[in-house]
Amino acid sequence: MSTTQSLIAVLKAELKTAGVTYAILARELKLAESSVKRMFAKGDMPLSRIDDICRVLKTDFAELSRQVAGAKALRRELTPDQEAAVVGDPKLLLCAICVLSQWTLEQIVATYTLTEAEAVARFVQLDRLGVIELRPMNRYRLQLDKTFRWRPDGPVMQYFRHKVVGDYYSGGFDGEGEMLMLVHGQIGRSLAALFNERLQRVAQDFAQQHLADQKLAPDQKRPYTLMIGMRSWLFAAFRELKREPAEPAPVGLSVRQFVGGRRSP
Repeated sequence: MSTTQSLIAVLKAELKTAGVTYAILARELKLAESSVKRMFAKGDMPLSRIDDICRVLKTDFAELSRQVAGAKALRRELTPDQEAAVVGDPKLLLCAICVLSQWTLEQIVATYTLTEAEAVARFVQLDRLGVIELRPMNRYRLQLDKTFRWRPDGPVMQYFRHKVVGDYYSGGFDGEGEMLMLVHGQIGRSLAALFNERLQRVAQDFAQQHLADQKLAPDQKRPYTLMIGMRSWLFAAFRELKREPAEPAPVGLSVRQFVGGRRSP
């Protein structure tokens, strides 16, 4: 990736972290939203425009340059020890889940019974664990790739299986904006990967909508939790009723066939 592309990527990441959409940026820069989108798509903008964007983001070009120089691959998962540390402290787990949804420190403190000092202490721990990069004024940048997932059989998912799944499925899923579906079928193995990609996009759309709706008044929002799962599995009660696969006919045995309504030898 070229330096210019890296700079544009850093700017996009900073806008996302700050919750600044192209529409908001266009208003601040006194430009049409289409012009802003085209500017980022082409990656063509003068230094004066970059300075203007930095002003909106309350940062400077030097900070952006340091990020480009120190750019590194984002984490796709944590180690088992790191996950154990996260799940070992309920308040740390809460803050970890919140930063995955790009909540600010102020939102966490306003929503939950954590003091600011407690939340800041957890942010420091998440920084040490590599989940976030903590910045001045308790802002942060998420250090996790968009494909990040908790280890399938790691400490966090074990905690959710034992403590959360039963509580989640105990609801009726009949409230406003709720649904529960169970779809069973047999599909080609190659198609299973495609369905996984679609489901990941749904999860990403949900996360993006969360960021976009931060500007809404509290009485216009409700907390939702999207849980997506897909595995090669058959309900135990159905497994007990399943027929054993038929054994193939022995090689060399004559098999009679019916052709045109008549039995051929």
